[in-house]
Amino acid sequence: MPNSLPVVLVPGLACSPRIYDPQIPSLWRQGPVFIANHARGGDMAAIARRILAEAPLRFALAGHSMGGYIIFEMFRQAPERISRLAFLNTSARPEAPEVTEKRRVMIQEVKQGGYRAVMDRLFANFVHPALARDEHLHRIVLDMADDVGPDAFVWQLEAITGRIDSRPTLATIKCPTLVLTSDTDNMMPPDASSEIASAIPGAKLVTIQDCGHLTQLEKPQAVTDALLDWLEM
Repeated sequence: MPNSLPVVLVPGLACSPRIYDPQIPSLWRQGPVFIANHARGGDMAAIARRILAEAPLRFALAGHSMGGYIIFEMFRQAPERISRLAFLNTSARPEAPEVTEKRRVMIQEVKQGGYRAVMDRLFANFVHPALARDEHLHRIVLDMADDVGPDAFVWQLEAITGRIDSRPTLATIKCPTLVLTSDTDNMMPPDASSEIASAIPGAKLVTIQDCGHLTQLEKPQAVTDALLDWLEM
């Protein structure tokens, strides 16, 4: 039976709705699809509140990377509204101090006009090494960065650095849950996904092979299949 509930998809850092373009047609055939706007400022709690205010009454919820941090917060605020969860290439851990320092340097560079240079460097870490020179993927990443813009990118970095530890939340999640990762994710180590999956009762862990951080774009059919299976869990 097709999923009768809407699906809300939350993009990751510097990502726009384009990140889910390959998945939307198949998900749309199952029910309404909404892409959350996570680029309007505020900390994680404020971003989550805004998305919840604009979301349907009850829905399935998926988040990629930073989007995973956001959906943890959405679940804490309104667990009764969420029918199922999907965590794509994300982590429940708080920010490490050394990573925060790198983000602060990045923020200063962006504020000084270096947004494009930052995104060019990030692209190399976003994708599998075999795709590091893929012009099509590079163009999509730059287009998404333009969609978000430098000001919102800085807001996102600031929200990420202030996120809380979501690991205490994991055992409270009782709805059907997918945890998806990839074997060559330079941005988010696969063991962070394993940690989430092992702590959520009944969660399903899916690992995409030969893939980097942007799983939806790098291995679109594998991610689409995993999400369709998730809607049937």
